[in-house]
Amino acid sequence: MAQSNIDQAPYKSQASGVLLTPVEQEIIFVIENDDAVANEVKVKFGVEVHIGTNALNLSTTDDQIGIFKASPNNEGKGIFNFQNIISNYVKADNVADRGTKYKGATQAISTIRFPIHIIDKLSSNTNTIRYFACQFFVEFLNTTTNQVERAPYTNRNSEQYLLINSYVKYDDELVLNFPDFGFDMDSFIPSGAAADKRFLTNAPTTQYANDGDYGTLAFMTPSSAAATATDTTTITYYNSSGVAYAGVDSYLRNSFTTGGYGQWSSASERQMLFLGCFPGNLKNWSTNYATAYSTDLSYYTIQVTDQSSNQALQTITIYVNCPESKNYEPIRVCWLNQWGAWDYYTFTKKSIRSTSTQGTTYTQLGGTWNDKVYRSEGFSGGKKSFRVNATEKITMNSDFVNEDHNVMFEELTNSPEVYLLEGYQTDNANSNLNQYVTPVKLTSSSFTRKTKANDNLIQYTFEIEKSKTLRTQSI
Repeated sequence: MAQSNIDQAPYKSQASGVLLTPVEQEIIFVIENDDAVANEVKVKFGVEVHIGTNALNLSTTDDQIGIFKASPNNEGKGIFNFQNIISNYVKADNVADRGTKYKGATQAISTIRFPIHIIDKLSSNTNTIRYFACQFFVEFLNTTTNQVERAPYTNRNSEQYLLINSYVKYDDELVLNFPDFGFDMDSFIPSGAAADKRFLTNAPTTQYANDGDYGTLAFMTPSSAAATATDTTTITYYNSSGVAYAGVDSYLRNSFTTGGYGQWSSASERQMLFLGCFPGNLKNWSTNYATAYSTDLSYYTIQVTDQSSNQALQTITIYVNCPESKNYEPIRVCWLNQWGAWDYYTFTKKSIRSTSTQGTTYTQLGGTWNDKVYRSEGFSGGKKSFRVNATEKITMNSDFVNEDHNVMFEELTNSPEVYLLEGYQTDNANSNLNQYVTPVKLTSSSFTRKTKANDNLIQYTFEIEKSKTLRTQSI
């Protein structure tokens, strides 16, 4: 019996050769074996699906997550869509990987795992990237033994893909290399001296943050070596006149294994890194940032270069906000973006906090009825609350922004994970660090894109509700 063929598979980038694939799109494979369909009885196409943290060996069951089967369609083909299956094997990274540092202290498995947002320098991913591959086969009914058998020599292996916890919007352009189709992730894959490669975000390349605000940028590092296309991160500080300070922070990606500020134990972990690069992260460890901020720091730039000192990604510029003159309370929010990384924004204008309560009530008898004598007591009797549960809501207003913030804010509206993020602070000894990240629910139910032509000045208002209910004492 002839070997099976894969007639259709997810699109493969022609530029980088890295098979990076968003999980939330149609992951279609079409398998055919005309010989089996024409000559055997009760033919079915089967597939062994493998997903793991390292390069997959399809001859073993170590990373096999299931076997699935499909009957031939009217054209004698087997069609599989793995979208709903593989999306369960990636998720957001909320905590830093082992070995990552926070304020100079190395994280270990046996100690507190701190939030990914407050890291020093770099952290690898642990949940966002996975390897994915399939082995297809054919089975049929052996009419002699009346047993279903797997046809020999019909196995066919797919290529290995890198799954990323991201989704494709309806208006995102899909690429067709007939019959293969899918979203081309090549713009996120560093390769040589292409300085236009992107961080994993749709946020503007110029951002704003307060002193002490935490946050990360994520980028792909698709290499089995310690560092090739992304080798060195350089942060340069500038004063209000645009003159660079002498102190520049520069550190190597391959210091992950030698310098102690991070490490990895699987191949998938080193395919994507989180870079702690907002003012709070730098305040954790950088004396250059502290010196610049104490004098006249206006903004700083972030550049990632390869081993040949060629720029590997777009330059990110972060302006440090001046203190708000009206003393509005800054509200910093972070959310899971389209590409499986995190976006951040600090709402610096007027915000309103409100608390709503819901209690369980009962009617209490007045006085003492279970004692030697009856006593009338002023505090007892009447309707009382058995317990009061409080929920806090916050209405936030952005500063006036450009149209390039529209996509980012639209993703905030659609994001399944949204958090309040506190800024730099002095930690108590043995702190659990739970005070930095608070889960919230966005209660703003709609989002209208604003443009300069329609609205002149663009400002957005959002309302969030803390997800955790404050449970008070019971009586």
